[in-house]
Amino acid sequence: MNNQKKRNFRIEAFKQRVVVDPKYADKTWKILEHAIHEIYNHNASGLSFEELYRNAYNMVLHKFGDKLYGELVTTMTSHLKEISKSIEAAQGGLFLEELNRKWNDHNKALQMIRDILMYMDRTYIPSTHKTPVHELGLNLWKDYIIHSSKIQTRLLNTLLELVHKERTGEVINRGLMRNIIKMLMDLGSSVYQEDFEKPFLEVSAEFYKGESQKFIECCDCGEYLKKAERRLNEEMERVTHYLDAKSETKITNVVEKEMIANHMLRLVHMENSGLVNMLLDDRYGDLGRMYNLFRRVPNGLSLIREVMTSHLRETGKQLVTDPERLKDPVEFVQRLLDEKDKYDNIISSAFNNDKTFQNGLNSSFEYFINLNPRSPEFISLFVDDKLRKGLKGVSEEDVETILDKVMMLFRYLQEKDVFEKYYKQHLAKRLLSGKTISDDAERSLIVKLKTECGYQFTSKLEGMFTDMKTSQDTIQDFYAHHPELGDSRTLVVQVLTTGSWPTQPSVTCNLPAEMSALCERFRSHYLGTHTGRRLSWQTNMGTADIKAIFGKGQKHELNVSTYQMCVLMLFNNADRITYKEIEQATGIPASDLKRCLQSLACVKGKNVLRKEPMSKDIGEDDAFVVNDKFTSKFYKVKIGTVVAQKESEPEKQETRQRVEEDRKPQIEAAIVRIMKSRRVLDHNNIITEVTKQLQSRFLANPTEIKKRIESLIERDFLERDNVDRKLYRYLA
Repeated sequence: MNNQKKRNFRIEAFKQRVVVDPKYADKTWKILEHAIHEIYNHNASGLSFEELYRNAYNMVLHKFGDKLYGELVTTMTSHLKEISKSIEAAQGGLFLEELNRKWNDHNKALQMIRDILMYMDRTYIPSTHKTPVHELGLNLWKDYIIHSSKIQTRLLNTLLELVHKERTGEVINRGLMRNIIKMLMDLGSSVYQEDFEKPFLEVSAEFYKGESQKFIECCDCGEYLKKAERRLNEEMERVTHYLDAKSETKITNVVEKEMIANHMLRLVHMENSGLVNMLLDDRYGDLGRMYNLFRRVPNGLSLIREVMTSHLRETGKQLVTDPERLKDPVEFVQRLLDEKDKYDNIISSAFNNDKTFQNGLNSSFEYFINLNPRSPEFISLFVDDKLRKGLKGVSEEDVETILDKVMMLFRYLQEKDVFEKYYKQHLAKRLLSGKTISDDAERSLIVKLKTECGYQFTSKLEGMFTDMKTSQDTIQDFYAHHPELGDSRTLVVQVLTTGSWPTQPSVTCNLPAEMSALCERFRSHYLGTHTGRRLSWQTNMGTADIKAIFGKGQKHELNVSTYQMCVLMLFNNADRITYKEIEQATGIPASDLKRCLQSLACVKGKNVLRKEPMSKDIGEDDAFVVNDKFTSKFYKVKIGTVVAQKESEPEKQETRQRVEEDRKPQIEAAIVRIMKSRRVLDHNNIITEVTKQLQSRFLANPTEIKKRIESLIERDFLERDNVDRKLYRYLA
């Protein structure tokens, strides 16, 4: 046993080849062909799919894949030709239903056939680069059904007719439409696009071209926009119901082009209903609709913006140049604020807070506000009115809102320094007369101005408040050192720092003897406690309360200016005084005296004096007596000075001159700052740089800049280049 050789076993193939029945392929195909017929005839329930799969598998295995694939194409083609005849025979509305039904049948059949021929799909088809079974079925359907000469045109016309019916208000079977369109999409995007989408867009363009022409002839702008919006929404809805999602952009572009882009100019400028009319009538709904529709087309929003800003500039120009509207500065500014509110509301409610529209609004306001050189003065007068009386009883939040609106107008001003001049004058009057309704509101506005323009802009304004507080302490100290004057304070003095207040050199009038003595005592006290200072009485800025007894023993307390007090006190020693006598006794300047007497004798209800002869104007030959018949239901009577709310022409010239003088050192400082950093610069660049640096305060005049450069050259701050005379050098 051990000596026996070990034997190895080996399995070998048959010596002779296995011979396949020559008719095997035909027989097997017959079985498969019969199964395909049964599937198409809805008799698949009796088939054994396992056996059919094995047959198809064996055919591929025995290298009959070519025959199997070729016979499959022939059989499916034959069936589809029959299906095509059936669909062609369908009449009217049954055409699409038949097509849909046959398509569903074909898809089910295709699924079963693919299952049977799965092995061929996985092995034979990839190796021979033939079309897979399912895709083959779709291609054959496309070739023999969709592109059939008798079906293709009929299908397109039927689909387009249904869309037209729906557009004209008829109800169609959207489910059926969706199935047919989905069939085209399943056959490939090119089929959907070429066989439906392209003609659909062309027909739609024609339809909307005609409709828009009809609408624009018979509708106003608002109505037209509603119709366009409705059509746009309908098309988007149509896409969601039965079209390819990618078609949405294309069909909306068609509607936008035909209904909006082609009629933009006519719509915007439409008589009695276009954009300008919508703005005038605050038609937020129509404006919002126009914005939303026009934003969809190229240059749509820029057209709206241009028309809006053009209209705004025109109306604004009328507003600021109309002499009638310039009579009341407070009303003038209120109109500007109302106009700004109106357009702010339009932009937020209708124009989606669009920044480009906001910028257009701002540039328009800046343009027309600066057309009126008195805008800075008027805005300051508006603030003055509000802080004197206009904000009485108004909540803090509302006060802040009004101040914010004022700041918004202030930002548009190119001459902010002119506003500062007037604001300082008006603030001084409010503080000195104690007529400001709220220190908090005053300080709040100064903080806003400081934030906007910097510390330098408001330092003097803040100094005015400091002086008011210091003056209270000073007067308390004065009375504490003079107990003999008693508790009743006959004299209250405000000590003002010269640089902070808008004081003018004024002729000190002759005060009544009792007042003059008291003023001297205060001067001695103040100069005794503050060394190196000088006091100059500003009698034109003071007020006084005097007690008066009239004809029938009527007692009143009159609140008057210092000038008015000086005039009235003269009547304690005389019954009748002429204008010239008053002028000589008081030493008040003629222009101030005339206004003073006018307010005492010519204002109804405040006429404590009587003028002879009676007239509205004061003449040098007039005489004055106490009006014994003066009555008032109030014990305290305030007699204001007759003064123009706006400046007179000479005063205006004087203010302008002061502003121009103040600008000179600022321009020079800017030139020196720029030249110090740049060392060498040409004329044009200096002008540009200086204008840019100073634009937060005022718009520098190039001529004035040139004069300042000449002045600096004379004082050896700068020199001209020897070769290029337009080039300047900085001299350290």
